[in-house]
Amino acid sequence: MKPHVAGAAPPPQEVDAIVTLVAEVEHAQQNGLPDAFTELFRQDAFWTISYGDPLTGLEEISAFAHRALPGTTRQPLTVTYETESIVFIRPDLAVVKIRQRPITRDGRRLHEVLRAHEHPARRSRCARPGAAERRWASAVAANPEAAPGTPLYVLAKDDGRWRIAVAQNTTVIDHGALAAS
Repeated sequence: MKPHVAGAAPPPQEVDAIVTLVAEVEHAQQNGLPDAFTELFRQDAFWTISYGDPLTGLEEISAFAHRALPGTTRQPLTVTYETESIVFIRPDLAVVKIRQRPITRDGRRLHEVLRAHEHPARRSRCARPGAAERRWASAVAANPEAAPGTPLYVLAKDDGRWRIAVAQNTTVIDHGALAAS
């Protein structure tokens, strides 16, 4: 899917370069590659992780990535990243909205897995109101990484390369969003 693009009219290769950067974030996270992940940030970057902790500067971001990413390859879940929209503030400054979806290591979306293990009677329209929401909330509580996310990046183009200047990862704790993931 092509992202929605707004703002200063960029050449198509700039949109492609930003979509590629987001794919590189996904690859680094799925494969537990802290150095590859860290290379995507500017030296003076600021990143608020999904739990709300602020990380300032490449040194803090790198330290966090080296603690968090290597263990992710042993987890049963990972995430995909889809560039939903890009707003070019200037030709060298862009805001990027991303959709982050939890998936199993074999590529199945989490809601498909949960639904496959659900008792058929619970899938009926007669199921108790709120039961599905409680199951989703329980699944996310047991596996916080299972929650979808909605990252927002501010990218700056320096020396011909896009890098993350500011990032805010937001976890989506919402039954409807999880079901749509």
